[in-house]
Amino acid sequence: MRSAKFQASLGNAFGAAILLLSLSVAYSASAAGDEQQVCDVRADYALGVEDYSEAIRLHAEVVREHPNDALARYHLGFAEGMMGDKKAEVQEYQRAAALGLSDWDLFLNLGLAQLDIGDLDAATDSLLQAVILGENHSESHFNLAFVYERRGLLADAKRETLASIRLNPRQPDALNLLGVIDAQQGQTVRASLVWREIVRDLPDYEPARANLALLGNPNEVARGETAVVVPPPAAAVRTIEGEAKLSAQIRETELDRVPGN
Repeated sequence: MRSAKFQASLGNAFGAAILLLSLSVAYSASAAGDEQQVCDVRADYALGVEDYSEAIRLHAEVVREHPNDALARYHLGFAEGMMGDKKAEVQEYQRAAALGLSDWDLFLNLGLAQLDIGDLDAATDSLLQAVILGENHSESHFNLAFVYERRGLLADAKRETLASIRLNPRQPDALNLLGVIDAQQGQTVRASLVWREIVRDLPDYEPARANLALLGNPNEVARGETAVVVPPPAAAVRTIEGEAKLSAQIRETELDRVPGN
């Protein structure tokens, strides 16, 4: 059985891994169902070019005129979250859901926002809904697994981690999370193999190297003699389809409506 000291150390290393991954790992999520992708061209254009303050202003105008526009509330919440207002982000996602928006990525983003503010129970409920609605999306299972691990529900965390890996076998975060769960369950040899495979495939992946060192394999890590290492888990970065760029159709037919174009 794992000692409390080992558990705390592993948790600290794991937290560092999450921070690291949050800067580089992104999952694809759609903004809404296939029937409706744009709530307002100008507002969504601002969102697409990452002008979040302008996106908030324009989406707030849409919501004032159309308070029951669930998609606009979703986009407003997303922009508010990107500006650091997590409470407003959660509120707008909840309003969008109450108005009938039921896309898997809405509940994924809601769960991640709730995780950000430390509400693990609410995050679990939201991410469970994301899994129900998006069972074929590896990130739904992965983030639910991550919350389960945070809550100490290791059997549930492993089940969802394995589901995520089945859908996306080579994702380093899920593999790393599997190693973390194995280590917490006292299966340190298995965890070591997972992390060594990660280091073999991704030599610069620091979280796996740090976790290996934590298990007492510093010489292995220094020599690069790792064979089966798994990358650390990290909450999927919230993305909305079209955030990085507008669709070709909008670019071709609607940009002339944006002031200054």
